[in-house]
Amino acid sequence: MAVKGFEFIGKFGLALAVAGGMVNSALYNVDAGHGAVIFDQFCGVQDIVVGVRTHFLIPWVQKPIIFDCHSRPRNVPVITGSKDLQNINITLRILFWPVASQLPRIFNIGEDYDEGVLPSITTEILKSVVAHFDAGELITQRELVSRQVSDDLTERAATFGLILDDVSLTHLTFGKEFTEAVEAKQVAQQEAERARFVVEKAEQQKKAAIISAEGNSKAAELTANSLATAGDSLIELCKLEAVEDIAYQLSRSQNITYLPAGQSMLLQLPQ
Repeated sequence: MAVKGFEFIGKFGLALAVAGGMVNSALYNVDAGHGAVIFDQFCGVQDIVVGVRTHFLIPWVQKPIIFDCHSRPRNVPVITGSKDLQNINITLRILFWPVASQLPRIFNIGEDYDEGVLPSITTEILKSVVAHFDAGELITQRELVSRQVSDDLTERAATFGLILDDVSLTHLTFGKEFTEAVEAKQVAQQEAERARFVVEKAEQQKKAAIISAEGNSKAAELTANSLATAGDSLIELCKLEAVEDIAYQLSRSQNITYLPAGQSMLLQLPQ
């Protein structure tokens, strides 16, 4: 009896374990921020999108495919050509997530749908948009280019069941030839500015020399007129002013202890 009792307990435990395994395999969870589709071995992917909670399925017949519906970033580098045939290296940063209602369709693309969709459509849109701008316009009108790329790419991604929350140009460089040409142009502009400055400086110096010469000529003319009018009295006045200036300079010298008479200071003045 004891042996039969142990056999019964063993069979019951085995049956319970098998039942527990079957129940466990028939349950699956969909966490917050995720969505799931069911793949049936006989019917394929079902059109119903499973929401957040614990769900039942038919073991070994059905399989849940869970997608992350959180927003995720991705950088896509592209090499393309501008309107003036310059090679452009562009990196586009994309923030995206799948539309929950489109998960069955996205599953047909593949679980790594972002790898299969985003690089191809990004390259297509960038080549189409950049081809309408030359290299200089890509710099001066970068905001316009970024907005047009964002609008076109958002519309294109929607056809694959993807939402783009943010699209921005994070990296924009040009080929070696164009970069060297830009640097040469900048050097030429700097040289032209320097040459213009030298010419303007020479013109100003020329004008200053002319004004100075005209002033000296006018002063000489006034002096001659004064001499003709005042005669010796003007000369005497100039001598007195010269004596006053000489006396002031001598008084400031440390080697002079007395000032000579005014007549002796006038000895060196021309008569």
